[in-house]
Amino acid sequence: MHRTDDRVGCRPESFRRVALCAFSWPAIAVCAAVAASGAAAMAEEDAAAGNVPAQQQHQLAPALEHARAARAAVEEAKDYQAVFSKRERVKGRLGEPQSMHVKIRHEPFSVYLRFVRPHEGREVLYVEGKNDGNLLAHETGIRGLVGTVRLLPTSERAMAESRFPITMMGMRTLVDGVISQWEQETQFGETNVKYYPEAKLGEMECYVIESSHPRPRKQFKFQLTRLYIEKATRMPVRVEQYGFPTRAGEAPPLMEEYTYSNLRVNAGLTDVDFDERNPNYGFD
Repeated sequence: MHRTDDRVGCRPESFRRVALCAFSWPAIAVCAAVAASGAAAMAEEDAAAGNVPAQQQHQLAPALEHARAARAAVEEAKDYQAVFSKRERVKGRLGEPQSMHVKIRHEPFSVYLRFVRPHEGREVLYVEGKNDGNLLAHETGIRGLVGTVRLLPTSERAMAESRFPITMMGMRTLVDGVISQWEQETQFGETNVKYYPEAKLGEMECYVIESSHPRPRKQFKFQLTRLYIEKATRMPVRVEQYGFPTRAGEAPPLMEEYTYSNLRVNAGLTDVDFDERNPNYGFD
């Protein structure tokens, strides 16, 4: 018999079907058939700060294997394009959902963004080693009268709506963050891991790994983490990060949520796709 966890907003529909419900963007249907739990949860009296004995496999060890395999799949790709959606808590405030078309090339690292909502029509371009390390951006409408601007990726203006600079864009950095987090967390107990091998994210069939911690500890940055790996491409297409509630009975607050959908791997992107002179772009 499978269990659901009220803390993460899950609701059983039957013993053989479990709905894995994200806190934000309820329009994204994420349903898992046959939710396979990770190894048994740490006992309440287990010392949270205690190191895990070397001979004992940590619950996160299998999760790390899946995450590293997804990282290898990203490395095998020369480029990809997708619809990128995100929601982030910036300076303590949860921003509105953003959606944009994205093209990413690994060598040289290059990113092109065209916003869908909000800021429809905004374009951003970054190519490693070009434009003196600046990104290029332009708005539309009245704000677009100033034309194309050059900004340092880490400048306050460029980071006004983001937790991370454009230089950290992409699935490689996304899964690297989860791997680094889980590697650090293997030093401690009080970690619960669940697996959802038959999840769906929109039309994408995914394998979902969920890690969580029962109480706040200084070594745990997030209370709950979900990594979605698309089965067809083995790529890490979504990461959700939730903080610890500040009051009893509250749901964990969303901190970060990043999704790559309509994914096309090895799309054959060329220099033209990352050139501000591309006639399909609006840079001047």
